Amino acid sequence: MYRIWWLLVMVFVVSPAWAGGDSIKIKEVVVSASRYEEELTSVPAHVTVITEENIENSTAQNIPDLLRTVVGINVNDIAGNKRSITVDIRGFGATAPLNTLVLVDGRRVNQADLSGTDWIQIPIERVERIEIIRGGRGSVLYGDNAAGGVINIITKEGTQFEAGADTAIGSYDTYKGNAYFSGATDNLSYFFSANLFDSDGYRDNSGTEAKDLGIDLNYYSGDVLKINFSSGYHKDYTRLPGALKVSDFNAGLSRTNTITPDNFADVEDYYFKLAPEVYFLDDSLIKIDLSYRMRSSLSFYSYTGGNFMGDTEIETITLSPQVLLKNNLGGVGNSLTFGFDYQSAEENILNNSIFWGTRSIGTFKLEKESYGFYINDDIKLIDSLLFSGGYRNDRANYTLNPSTLERISMDEDLYTAGVNYNFYDKSYAYISFSKSFRYPVLDELFSFSRSTINTRLNPQKSDNYEVGVRYYFMDSNYAQANLFRINTENEIFFNSTLYANVNLDGISRRDGVELSFSTQPAEWLMLNGSYTYLKTKIKEGMFKRNDIPNVPKSKLTLEALFSPVRDFSMALNGVYTGERRFQGDFANAYDEQADHIVVNSKLKYRWNDLTAFLDINNLFDEEYSEFGVIGGFPVENAFFPSPKRNFLAGLSVDF
Repeated sequence: MYRIWWLLVMVFVVSPAWAGGDSIKIKEVVVSASRYEEELTSVPAHVTVITEENIENSTAQNIPDLLRTVVGINVNDIAGNKRSITVDIRGFGATAPLNTLVLVDGRRVNQADLSGTDWIQIPIERVERIEIIRGGRGSVLYGDNAAGGVINIITKEGTQFEAGADTAIGSYDTYKGNAYFSGATDNLSYFFSANLFDSDGYRDNSGTEAKDLGIDLNYYSGDVLKINFSSGYHKDYTRLPGALKVSDFNAGLSRTNTITPDNFADVEDYYFKLAPEVYFLDDSLIKIDLSYRMRSSLSFYSYTGGNFMGDTEIETITLSPQVLLKNNLGGVGNSLTFGFDYQSAEENILNNSIFWGTRSIGTFKLEKESYGFYINDDIKLIDSLLFSGGYRNDRANYTLNPSTLERISMDEDLYTAGVNYNFYDKSYAYISFSKSFRYPVLDELFSFSRSTINTRLNPQKSDNYEVGVRYYFMDSNYAQANLFRINTENEIFFNSTLYANVNLDGISRRDGVELSFSTQPAEWLMLNGSYTYLKTKIKEGMFKRNDIPNVPKSKLTLEALFSPVRDFSMALNGVYTGERRFQGDFANAYDEQADHIVVNSKLKYRWNDLTAFLDINNLFDEEYSEFGVIGGFPVENAFFPSPKRNFLAGLSVDF
């Protein structure tokens, strides 16, 4: 514990009240909390906005690095190669990728299968800001996968002609390159970007090669019409080093070794999105989002007794019309939004496996269609008091072939309600309740070995209770506290004993406290800090009173930005992650995974249009594993060792 004292001292001794000097008032707005732009002070939920300036000043090399320092979020870079990453909001552990909804410009990124979010396909250089809405409110507005919260990544638009490029090299033969140009005319804006990432990785067989292209176009016709078109292409080939068991270390293997030298994943992914918006009656609008996505992946895994190769293709079509009506009647402001979400996902799979010398080849076609109607109303009774309420009816139809039972349907009714009170300047307090859910994904619902649907698997449902307050000492200096409880029924998880996806018996509970602050005690110094306490318990059934695996009880963060002289800055961040159960250990039969603290730094100097930077990650050379599981035969603890101290140095130019 001695390692976290310096973090504790800085978080709790450096008071936001120390901040001095004048600051410029900036209205903070979000679009994700109600699917339209509104002030942050009007949202009855715990919301974080990571701005473009925050991104520029951070030590992050990708989006999960940014999220790692955010209160209430736990990030696992499983392979240590910035490729296989999970992001967990409010403690869902192994199923975090299925309970955290990720959007890019409002477009759903989560897939209909277990693949989760492919974070590497969203380059940080393309991001304007990120909005994080915690809790179940997002389920009413966006549907499936939002039980823990919603992360909306908003990409850059062109404003004036700009162009730039950067290049960087670093440890493990890492190379990064990025180029962009953007601009705008009277009625057209554009932004183009290209990215390249190549690294051998910290461990044997952990290298990654990734390429990305992105485009964003906006056409305007006066104040009446806006048409947005965006597209992205991603290609990566990644080696997968796998876990190292305790017995592997005892046999003499080092942290950088692998016992799966042939495992890999080869992914190609592209999408197109068209979003016309028509404005009427001042601020009211009609919007239609239409998107198409195709993701192909070829993967190979070896294991005790054989190997597996999967060739998968998922085609996804989404249509989301939305209407926003704003009016002010009798001094009461009203913002009513309603709409319809339709998504069709078709997955074609070719599995080729060998198990104890026997080859098996299977061809499968799995489909999921979902329909959701939602309505949400924000009523401002007086300037300082806002009531928000919403309802959603959602339905999913599954068709799985070949199967003894080809078709199954599920449906849910959800609602949310909250009150937000703006008690002083920008300071506010809120209380809210939401019902959230998630459906089983295709891989959970379908048994590939028996070619049948698991009719015993039910949708997961949660009741979310939350209260919070944010107090501004000055315009940009605040402290925030949030308390929440999530009661989940029929939580879906993989039972390794039964080797099947099942529902937990009864209720699982998550109680949490989230504390955070941001302050500028001097013109040359900015500080941000947070502490998260999370108690996760299974309340009933065979795992009664046990902790939910892979959820740290405590997390502490501190970020500091120093600008002692003009054009030079130094950023530091430290993240303490507490002890947690190994993933898969629902019986709590094994020792907990050790806590760790990791400190990263970034030095940056700007001269005219040139910027030079140096990233030093894991500054104190901590030896740790961010992710651990139980597995193998016989079952034992297994680790995914994380990188030790490493460097990235680069140069960028902007015109």
